[in-house]
Amino acid sequence: MREEALKSLFPAMVERRRYLHRYPELSFQEQNTSAYVADVLRELGIDTVVGVGGNGVVGTIKGQLPGRTVALRADMDALPIQDEKTCEYASQVQGVMHACGHDGHTSALLAVAEYFSSRREKLQGEIRLLFQPAEEVCPGGALSMIEAGALDGVDVIYGVHLWTPIPVGTTASRPGPLMASTDEFFIELSGRGGHGGMPHAAVDSVVAGSALVLQLQSVVSRSVNPLDPAVVTIGSIHGGTAQNVIADTCRLAGTVRCFHEETRKTIRDRIEQLAQGTAQAYGAGVSIDYMTGYPSLVNHQEEFERFQNVAAKEAGLGVELSPQIMPAEDFAYYLQRVPGCFMLVGAGNPAKNAAYPHHHPKFDIDEEAMLHAASLMIAMAEAYQSDRQ
Repeated sequence: MREEALKSLFPAMVERRRYLHRYPELSFQEQNTSAYVADVLRELGIDTVVGVGGNGVVGTIKGQLPGRTVALRADMDALPIQDEKTCEYASQVQGVMHACGHDGHTSALLAVAEYFSSRREKLQGEIRLLFQPAEEVCPGGALSMIEAGALDGVDVIYGVHLWTPIPVGTTASRPGPLMASTDEFFIELSGRGGHGGMPHAAVDSVVAGSALVLQLQSVVSRSVNPLDPAVVTIGSIHGGTAQNVIADTCRLAGTVRCFHEETRKTIRDRIEQLAQGTAQAYGAGVSIDYMTGYPSLVNHQEEFERFQNVAAKEAGLGVELSPQIMPAEDFAYYLQRVPGCFMLVGAGNPAKNAAYPHHHPKFDIDEEAMLHAASLMIAMAEAYQSDRQ
């Protein structure tokens, strides 16, 4: 019955996803998306609160049978990327596109809302629908929604991510750490500008910055256990304005990804030590702005085991054990508060041009994946309420 019901909802899923894809909004700017979601929920007769933790929307469906409270989450924000697709639903907003599948997450969860709202007489407990803003940019929208009470009284939470690296019809997750923590750092080296032909009378910040880039490559290779995955990437280096001028400042920006808090602290300490030591060695000054981002996303063992059984038996999906992956997710904050599981749902299909990586300007999904995402969330909620593993 679930499969037939969702198939009947699929055209609306596609229509909503394509509308959202045409009109994406950046993190912390999702006012129209929020209003669109709220309108759909209200049309379904669902109790709806808008402006939760910013542009968040919370819908509540209370069943007529006793039970616990299950939260289901979808993120709504897009990315500052120019859409290079030529399809009819390509982004109409210059320089902004849904390049990570959040439009599909939102549409799938709206279908879940429609499914449960039409079955209140058979529904156990409460389904709480969290439509979250600002997943793509720290500090993210999860914390502000939690602070606004979105998780109050929640017993368990589930979330999905449409994932093109795995084929449509497949789902994957793992117990414990699944996705990495993420931190950002910005380092400015201050030298003394001068003539390019008289370097002895200057302090070259670009030389100091270049040396620091190389020094930072040793953080993971020499300060982190080789069995503990971690990444330190310098994504940006800027210094100087002309070929014959020694720059007085050089700015570096980078990201750190890992899975354990002890490793996270070690990496931060080493970056700060190397920045200060390198600057001193070259006679430069240094300022460091280190921004702590999302923690590692850690799935709960019991809910992962539920996923393993439910995904195959009740959602009809192929189930894989995911490797740990370095992208980060602020769903991690929900899992720090209540038990739950975050699940990757295959959306890749080269035959439908759904083969590009996430955050690529030609990113797209096989829209059939939305059916699988909705089915999986429904199955997990129903299994939890009936305590099926």
